[in-house]
Amino acid sequence: MAGTRALPMTVPGDGLPDRVTIYEVGPRDGLQNEKAVVPVAVKAELIDRLADAGLRTVEATSFVHPKWVPQLADAEDLLAGLRRRDGVDYPVLVPNERGLERALAAGVRHVAIFASATETFAKRNLNRTLDEQFAMFAPVVDRALAQGLGVRAYVSMCFGDPWEGPVSPAQVAAVAARLVEMGCGQLSLGDTIGTGTPGHVDAVIDACVEAGVAPAGVAVHFHDTYGQALANTLAALRHGVTTVDASVGGLGGCPYAGSATGNLATEDLVWMLDGLGIAHGVDLDALVRTSVWMAGHLGRPSPSRVVRALGGD
Repeated sequence: MAGTRALPMTVPGDGLPDRVTIYEVGPRDGLQNEKAVVPVAVKAELIDRLADAGLRTVEATSFVHPKWVPQLADAEDLLAGLRRRDGVDYPVLVPNERGLERALAAGVRHVAIFASATETFAKRNLNRTLDEQFAMFAPVVDRALAQGLGVRAYVSMCFGDPWEGPVSPAQVAAVAARLVEMGCGQLSLGDTIGTGTPGHVDAVIDACVEAGVAPAGVAVHFHDTYGQALANTLAALRHGVTTVDASVGGLGGCPYAGSATGNLATEDLVWMLDGLGIAHGVDLDALVRTSVWMAGHLGRPSPSRVVRALGGD
């Protein structure tokens, strides 16, 4: 766009945090959904650019078996060649004990497990019942904690399941409470198919609080399938949540929702936070440049509204 770049007017809102931590998931959650494998050198540069833009938490990859996610089969090579810097965390996803072993060998300090809030998705994704998944995760969490690692738990299908439909907030809260009891330091509540709305977010977080899960230990992970991601994020912030998952340029999508447009774009989140006067430490211009650069490698424009407005797409 010609002339001076547009800036949002800063109008602080009541009941909102002073600062939000952006948990960048693009290099892992975004790129794992690509049909073509992105070269490891491009992935490493993406992570480096994100750190340069001010992101302090950049989820790098996953130690899932290459058979299931061939796009991330280069996890060891990526971490070995990564220019790690002080003050930046590079967490990885580990599905089981073997994945944790690989993560430990790679010198990772923060890991995440991937749980389900519903019976059907647990069976389809983990080959476990809803209860059996906890037995699978327990040795992973115990060993990670014993090694001094931080452990996050993703909880998928918190707001809707493509096979079961709407999910009870009480059911989500019960799963969340068990993961906290297990020792997970942070829970990322995922709207995997993007059907949540702000009132639903209120109900889920309220249920978690009633179950003993403090908002300070909760992150939110919204998909923008129906255009609700930012509204849902604002609802979560009003409940005391201060960590928000987002993906550079809106990379990623949901294989369970045909119309899914992907994760909440980090740039769109930053624009909203800037307008609300909430600190986050990210350079929006650098982030937009990174998304435009990555879109060039992927051969398609970014779905992020902010990237399209500021990046010339």
